[in-house]
Amino acid sequence: MDQYSLYNSELLHDKYYPKVISYYFKQWKGFEMPFHSHNEIEIMYVIEGKCVVETAAETVPMKKGDLILLDSNIPHRLVVNHENPCRMLNLEFIFTNKEDEGFPPFFHEIVRTNVMFSEFLSKGYPYIMLKDSSDIYHILKSLVLELDERSSENKVMIQLLFSQLLIKIGRLAIEYENRNSYQVNVYIKQILSYLHQNYDCEIQVKDIANVVNLHPVYLQRIFKAEMGYSVMEYLTSLRIKKAKMLLAQTEIPIIEISEYVGINSRQYFSTLFKKHTGKTPVDYRNTLNK
Repeated sequence: MDQYSLYNSELLHDKYYPKVISYYFKQWKGFEMPFHSHNEIEIMYVIEGKCVVETAAETVPMKKGDLILLDSNIPHRLVVNHENPCRMLNLEFIFTNKEDEGFPPFFHEIVRTNVMFSEFLSKGYPYIMLKDSSDIYHILKSLVLELDERSSENKVMIQLLFSQLLIKIGRLAIEYENRNSYQVNVYIKQILSYLHQNYDCEIQVKDIANVVNLHPVYLQRIFKAEMGYSVMEYLTSLRIKKAKMLLAQTEIPIIEISEYVGINSRQYFSTLFKKHTGKTPVDYRNTLNK
């Protein structure tokens, strides 16, 4: 029985091993592949140049030393422009227990004995882009060389190299995620710092994105994931908090408070303030005075 997804639980309960279906080197230039999907799991490695891999969820730019692992049946396409040709190594594989040609370590043994690879599988990435430290490319080249020979003597070597490839990818993915989590925290701190220093100004997401050098969509995604609400929701909450402080602890005229917290419309400020506090700015100050 052949199994396709890298995350199929059945792979953990039988002697499955990877079987390469196709592999090739290819120089791409001025090419736009239509969206497609296939049963095979695919590894795309950029040897030289630049390209873009598009999925239904996002656009992933890639350059020399980058690789992307796509699980089975994930719609995707490759885009390469004329100015930057791209040379790639592609490898597509499945898992099988049909033949009597598989050799240990089988997939379930790799998972059981390698903590980082097991952790990687638990993430269930439909696809993941990684930056190679050169190890994976050396393994891929050695694997391709053994696959080209296809002799009975090198079947064990193919199995060992593929096992090493999977372990390296899993390890790189977890290390990358840990580094990425640290970097996300750095971005969140930069965003919060900007908001707290500029809440009195007119702010748009694109302004913050320029400051922290992130794409606005990615910025909003990581902020929502880390903070639990959007950038603008946080900014509004911050402005109301500052307005409450100014109303309570200063004698600034109420009609001027909105300008102090970056809300140009006094009417909108009053509506927003009541929505968050249950009182108008006038009622809030009067209540405190009493």
